[in-house]
Amino acid sequence: MQFEDRTGRPFKVNWLNAIFLSGTPILAVAGVIWHGLTFGIGWVEVLIFFTWYLACGLSITVGYHRLFSHRSHEARWPLRLAYAVFGAGAFQNSILEWCSDHRRHHRHTDDDHDPYSASRGFWWSHMFWIFIDESEEGEADYSNVKDLQQDWVVRWQHRHIYKIGFLSSMLLPGLVGFALAGVGGAIGGFVWGGLMRTVFLHHGTFLINSAAHFWGKQPYSDENSSKDSFWLAFFTFGEGYHNFHHSFQADYRNGHRWWQWDPSKWFIRAGSLVRLNRNLKRAPRWSIETLRMDREYEVEAGLLSDRTEDQGLLLSFRERAQGCREALKQAMRELDSQRAGMKRASKEYRAAFAARVALAKAAIAGVRAEFRLLMADMDNLRRSAAAV
Repeated sequence: MQFEDRTGRPFKVNWLNAIFLSGTPILAVAGVIWHGLTFGIGWVEVLIFFTWYLACGLSITVGYHRLFSHRSHEARWPLRLAYAVFGAGAFQNSILEWCSDHRRHHRHTDDDHDPYSASRGFWWSHMFWIFIDESEEGEADYSNVKDLQQDWVVRWQHRHIYKIGFLSSMLLPGLVGFALAGVGGAIGGFVWGGLMRTVFLHHGTFLINSAAHFWGKQPYSDENSSKDSFWLAFFTFGEGYHNFHHSFQADYRNGHRWWQWDPSKWFIRAGSLVRLNRNLKRAPRWSIETLRMDREYEVEAGLLSDRTEDQGLLLSFRERAQGCREALKQAMRELDSQRAGMKRASKEYRAAFAARVALAKAAIAGVRAEFRLLMADMDNLRRSAAAV
């Protein structure tokens, strides 16, 4: 069955994917109803559902995404193997294929080379792209994941992806259910830990490709359609801070502030404390804050330019914004330097470093106050112009 997309590239339906993604929700709902009426739903089904949801979900967000796709940290082989086993159970392709698609998404966000480009519509980016093979004859192109092909775990999983997936996420929860509650528990484990968990996890992951490019805020960049959303983060192990992620792809955190909901970053951090992870990458604080400042200024400047044609005034605002940006960058780098020095210093010199830390913090507060004044001046001018 052949189609043609808007770019003129031929493509065809991937019937295996289409049948699986369409059939599992039907089987899951039917199985849940039949199992509930026949055996009832108890703590065994709830336990298995959430255990496998966490195991497979974190294998995608921490493993497939942050570890393998973006190399935001390093992990020892037992942890990589666990991600490979339970990631296969998420039924979202192998590490190699998933990461190849994801790296293309970041390199070509929103254009025709983005496999799940949001510019082609919500449902395309959500799941229709999985139904369709946009044809290029020959073997799949994994040239952008050559680094991953050096890992024996990745190669092993790619060769046996379907067997590993079935055993880890369909058969195993059924066996655990049988051990805990007999035949009813076995069927419940298969239905809840296998079928229903697969459906929930599929659409949770798909929402990052779709909803996170349609709804939310863009506090760091508007160069692409990515958005930040706390609500998506809550349902997707922290992946909803998508505008931050597109701006700082190598950062092991998506919610970079300590209070932002991001179980994936907490899991990575916890792994580093027991030496399962290392080399956790973080974007410099000054880089994050200056980019956020740039974005806030650009939004206000865009609104103001619609109200005034006074180029001299606009230029003065731009110069003030650039001054704030450079001052903030310098003060934050100084703060990081003094904090690092204080950690290394002997007890007798720590007081001197503490004083310098206090000065750096005061400088940061002063720059932020100056920037707030700039934003207020621009906003007042815009409102005055609008009232005329």
